[in-house]
Amino acid sequence: MIQHPCFSCESWEVFETELDLSVLAHSESILALSNGHIGLRANLEEGEPHGLPGTYLNSFYETRPLPYAEGGYGYPEAGQAAVNVTNGKIIRLLVDDEPFDVRYGELRSHRRVLDLRAGLLRREVEWSSPAGQAVRLSSVRLVSFVHRAVAAILYEVEPLDQAARLVVQSELVANEPLPAAVEGDPRTGVGVGSALCSEDFSKDEQRVVLVHRTEASRLLMAAGMDHVVDGPAGTETTTGAGEDLGRVTVATELQPGERLRLVKFLSYGWSSQRSLPSVRDQVEAALASARRSGWDGLVDAQREYLDAFWDRADVKIEGDTELQQAVRFALFHTVQAGARAEQRAIPAKGLTGSGYDGHCFWDTETFVLPVLTYTAPHAARDALRWRHATLDLARARAQVLGLEGAAFPWRTIRGEECSGYWPAGTAAFHINADIADAVIRYRSATRDEDFERDFGLELLVETARMWHSLGHHDAHGRFRIDGVTGPDEYSAIADNNVYTNLMAERNLRGAADAAERHPDRAHELGVDVEEAAAWRDAAQAMLIPYDEALGVHEQAEEFTEHAVWDFARTAPEQYPLMLHFPYFDLYRKQVVKQADLVLALFLRGDAFTPAEKARNFAYYEALTVRDSSLSAFVQAVIAAEVGHIELAHDYFAEAALMDLGDIHRNTKDGIHLASLAGAWIAAVAGFGGLRDHDGALSFTPRLPSRLTRLTFRVCFDGRRLEVEVSHRQARYTMLEGEPLEVTHHGDVVTVAADRPVSRPIPEPPTLEDPKQPHGRAPTRRRPPQ
Repeated sequence: MIQHPCFSCESWEVFETELDLSVLAHSESILALSNGHIGLRANLEEGEPHGLPGTYLNSFYETRPLPYAEGGYGYPEAGQAAVNVTNGKIIRLLVDDEPFDVRYGELRSHRRVLDLRAGLLRREVEWSSPAGQAVRLSSVRLVSFVHRAVAAILYEVEPLDQAARLVVQSELVANEPLPAAVEGDPRTGVGVGSALCSEDFSKDEQRVVLVHRTEASRLLMAAGMDHVVDGPAGTETTTGAGEDLGRVTVATELQPGERLRLVKFLSYGWSSQRSLPSVRDQVEAALASARRSGWDGLVDAQREYLDAFWDRADVKIEGDTELQQAVRFALFHTVQAGARAEQRAIPAKGLTGSGYDGHCFWDTETFVLPVLTYTAPHAARDALRWRHATLDLARARAQVLGLEGAAFPWRTIRGEECSGYWPAGTAAFHINADIADAVIRYRSATRDEDFERDFGLELLVETARMWHSLGHHDAHGRFRIDGVTGPDEYSAIADNNVYTNLMAERNLRGAADAAERHPDRAHELGVDVEEAAAWRDAAQAMLIPYDEALGVHEQAEEFTEHAVWDFARTAPEQYPLMLHFPYFDLYRKQVVKQADLVLALFLRGDAFTPAEKARNFAYYEALTVRDSSLSAFVQAVIAAEVGHIELAHDYFAEAALMDLGDIHRNTKDGIHLASLAGAWIAAVAGFGGLRDHDGALSFTPRLPSRLTRLTFRVCFDGRRLEVEVSHRQARYTMLEGEPLEVTHHGDVVTVAADRPVSRPIPEPPTLEDPKQPHGRAPTRRRPPQ
């Protein structure tokens, strides 16, 4: 088993079996709650001990200068970093004047459970103070999917053996100290320290509101708390507020069998434009709404929301209970990240940690949005509308780079480029085609013509203009895109990266097709027949490098002529390579950090023959070290497609257990959202064989030996389709909507609500097992004991 020993394997729960302080930051990420607007790390209510305190608001950031030893024209001047905002999770407890702290006294029992169906984090503790006074306390925490600005905590405590004097301090704390960032690891966040300046604070009965502004970015935020206290006669409550601290104190004395119950409602809001009274009043209104709903109402609404989501999205796996839990955990975090983001970015860590400074990358559109498109399409639409809202910034960036159209940033929070390393940032132009691909997929899956006309077309047009100005037709008439960086971050500034060129081809064709569907809107955007024809000509002439001698596609021109990395002499502790070797050496060798050409086999599988896919996969499998969390699930998909079914199972497990197993040893900084989305991709596109080329659904399902059944659902064009796969056959059932034509292993079948269709599954081809770099083979999925 890969899974971390602190978590037990339950199909609908993530159960922390013990409190291990040495991996507390890891647990805080795993058990984090979010709704896409508010993110709460699973810090203990008492505030200490902690691994990494964390409360985040989507797109709320501070700016900082980007230092350069040697500057240059077009280098971004400012970075952005997510801010750890006002912490409302803190509820301190004193028992007969002794502070409850798990490091002192006797911790008799401690367990936390993340309930994936209810959307709740539950905690149960029995603790005896150093003086021997024993209490039982429990908490339940939620971040509401229905009330976007609201989180809430139910906190209960009772004495076990004898009467006890209890004091509970419920707090709002701004500018809490943070641990120092790990130097030398680009995956961690730089952080911005104490970034909040007090603007206002107020109190009223058991309500406190604090208002702060960031010093440099000048963003305004408010955090509020309100309470419902239920205790025995004599229970007293007082309230205080200051610049960085608000506190509601509850004092009581309980006899054995009596209980103090406190419901804490939290609300957050922020704005770059609205006034202080407006933001403050928004938070107070959200608190009023939460109080009206009450704790039980919030819990019921949370369950209703998730019931609807799981009805659309659940993936059932029989034969591997660990992966059943992992894929549901992955889907839960994916929907948490985007459900209520509502035209904000979806960061690489979601809202679970400070890794990558809270930035959004290309993996949102490439890996997260396909999952949301087929399970929660409204969230995918909102994410693409956020990209559309940043078009002016992307146009300005293109102008700086001497390009037409729009050049979207490699990493960002608000929309400006924040990468200070241009070979892996600015040069990674494929981000623009990734966004276009997400637009094309969303429109094909939803037939949302209004979105395409009002938002999607402009994204496609401006990115197509960028590609047409970035590339050129050479003397042979071929369209070249030179000096770019593909998904593989161990290669840079290459000519005609296959992934980039094929995705650009789709972008160019997609823009021309969309302009044809919406001629009036295209005319408003200045697109004429000649420009659209130029895009089609460039797509038709796109250069796709191929090594005739080896019989494989080159990742980029001349890539296969580079020296192969000396894997045999690379020690296990020297991975990831980027932390132990200079990029100069990595860039000039055949070594692949993450799937690049193999990703092209997946997303542009329509551009390769089955034989080419098999040869390409085998060649690049021997070079790919998976130093990125964005690789294993892509390798799983293509391994399954070409016939390496057991290897696909191995890679599926690695992706799905990336965080539960802390495989890259950095989950403490936040979960790896794209890898978790990739768990769904590995299951549905890998073993389910789902492809969506040209706006049609096709399936080539096959299962590894250990799995006995796979069942999943997808939303497509107003329909809900269920696919059930066993070793012998696949069954297609239309749960909702009109009949639909799909392809099963090359045969077209029509699925209707009253006519499920079953088809046999052909045997996979017999292939020689591919080789991985020395010491980099994935952990095998052993049969159950």
